Amino acid sequence: MTRLKEKTFAVRFMLDGKVVEGGGQPPARTLLQHLREDLGRAGTKEGCAEGDCGACTVVVGELCEDRIEYRAVNSCIRFMPTLDGREVVTVESLAAADGSLHPVQQAMVDCHASQCGFCTPGFVMSLFALYLQDAAPSRAAVVDALAGNLCRCTGYRPIVEAGCRARDYPEPRAWSRADAQSPARRATLLRLREQRETQSSPGAELQEGFHAPRSAAELASLYLAHPEALILAGGTDIGLWVTKQMRELPRIIYIGEAADLARVCTTDGELEIGAAVNLEAAYAAIIRRYPTLAELANRFASPPIRNSGTLCGNLANGSPIGDTMPALIALGATLVLRRGDALRTLPLEAFYLGYQKKDLRPGEFVSAVRIPLPAVGATASMRLVASYKVAKRFDQDISAVCAGFAIDVAGGRVVA
Repeated sequence: MTRLKEKTFAVRFMLDGKVVEGGGQPPARTLLQHLREDLGRAGTKEGCAEGDCGACTVVVGELCEDRIEYRAVNSCIRFMPTLDGREVVTVESLAAADGSLHPVQQAMVDCHASQCGFCTPGFVMSLFALYLQDAAPSRAAVVDALAGNLCRCTGYRPIVEAGCRARDYPEPRAWSRADAQSPARRATLLRLREQRETQSSPGAELQEGFHAPRSAAELASLYLAHPEALILAGGTDIGLWVTKQMRELPRIIYIGEAADLARVCTTDGELEIGAAVNLEAAYAAIIRRYPTLAELANRFASPPIRNSGTLCGNLANGSPIGDTMPALIALGATLVLRRGDALRTLPLEAFYLGYQKKDLRPGEFVSAVRIPLPAVGATASMRLVASYKVAKRFDQDISAVCAGFAIDVAGGRVVA
């Protein structure tokens, strides 16, 4: 086994408008560690070290065509090499040069939304991500945005109030919505992306323990040659192997740079979601076709987890607490499995052979999941879809019971 902690990699990302050369980064070193220990950014906190409490929340920006997409993520389980070519925003980044606070920070002050203050930076960053995404969020949107942040002393009413009030403040001097999309930022990220795309050959880099293939074909070739490697997508599960179990990871193949695995498309009456599509985007595509699954999607983990983790990763893990499986099995979902150039499809329920046992061959990986689309036309049957989750906590909790149902009705009668 390659001991990844002995290997280091150069990582380039943007921070406060400048390119940071994070040289000498072990592949399993987290962004939280780098921020606090290497850059002295102590505003980002470690609470649970597993992506549950939100104290470590930061915002990551990624250039998508001609726009930068900003998302809240958990820095405690985000590995450094996955940030190459991206932008990182921390709580220290938000205030203007003259010290004036950003609207989300000022609203937290004015609403008395902090007590001990340990969790406050994480709340600020979750609200900041929402601020960039929605100019006038509803109270429900604020509550949803904060689902991954826990506070033990202040109480959530003033924090939610701060999130609602932030929209009423004047545009900030730093980090306005226009500033977030400035040509200078986009140009810097474009340059970093171009540098990333011209990095060394796959074989040489894999020997050093980490590789980010640019396509599904490249991934298939690498994994067939090195079936002992670990496939990494969002890291929301694998991150805990490092932070909680102190495990040493084998070679890593990161799929987040494979553009053809990050696609959502419809073909032959099916919705196909690639292996690198994060949960937030995957659920959005599913809900457009099956609106009744919206509550299940909103109750799955939290926005920072859904922004990083992938639907196919959740399915491939085969965890008994994976809330997605019952609903997708009810819908008749199938997995696309790839080994080298060979593809095969498998009903989702047939993929699971037992506890933590899956029908995967050496060198084979989940390439996509396909979900049948609702039938259309005057003679089509109507599909009734529902999913229910029972847990001790409404947001971000393990299910006690999770069930999915799909019933086809035609002519007033159940036909399937």
